[in-house]
Amino acid sequence: MSRAFVRESDDRPELPIARQASALPPGAKNYITPGGLERLRAELARLIETERPALTAAPDGPETKGHLLKLNTRIEQIGETLQSAEVVSPPDGPHDTVRFGATVNVRDRAGDDWTYRIVGVDEAEFDEDAVSWISPIARALIGAKIGERVRFKFPSGEDELTIVAIHYGSSA
Repeated sequence: MSRAFVRESDDRPELPIARQASALPPGAKNYITPGGLERLRAELARLIETERPALTAAPDGPETKGHLLKLNTRIEQIGETLQSAEVVSPPDGPHDTVRFGATVNVRDRAGDDWTYRIVGVDEAEFDEDAVSWISPIARALIGAKIGERVRFKFPSGEDELTIVAIHYGSSA
């Protein structure tokens, strides 16, 4: 039987997790919304106060060690993010221009409505329509005003998006 199909040891500890490189381009500031800062602080507190003690109390084994390594890596990543984060509060005055922290409603040529929330790199969640301020869609929208049309090249082709509404609030 070929050794390629046999595991040498199930007791071997997991290899260290490679640290994720920052998604920020070199020299870019690590902007974050006030809500994003709160969520990261809450996650860090939960990991340190609840999850880490539960793991350290669990039976010692390779699976526990692997989970603890992943947990400690995440704790370190959040700590680094919080150290470099620059909180950007919603702008004062009229909210007729797309800026960091905005929730933007747009309409494409087909009449379909889309919503994008422009947030920091560490807050981006595609499933929640939260896009990083350095993403192509956010870069196309930033600076646009209500009623303005912006051109954007999606993977499926270029489209024209009309800015329908701009909101700033606690969810941004």
